[in-house]
Amino acid sequence: MPKLKSNKALLKRIRVTKNKKAITKISGQNHFNAKESGNTTRGKRGDQNLEFSSLSRTVRKHLINKK
Repeated sequence: MPKLKSNKALLKRIRVTKNKKAITKISGQNHFNAKESGNTTRGKRGDQNLEFSSLSRTVRKHLINKK
């Protein structure tokens, strides 16, 4: 049986921390940001955790080579 490949598109978008938490950037930062308030713009600068356990399980399954 060959080795399973990790999903490269997902690897580019999600980091896995030492404690197995999945972290991604907040969506909606690319364009059309001029009309947003300063609070909204500053709020989008950080990273966010993937909160739902079922989604985290799916992400971990696709990120096979990451620990």
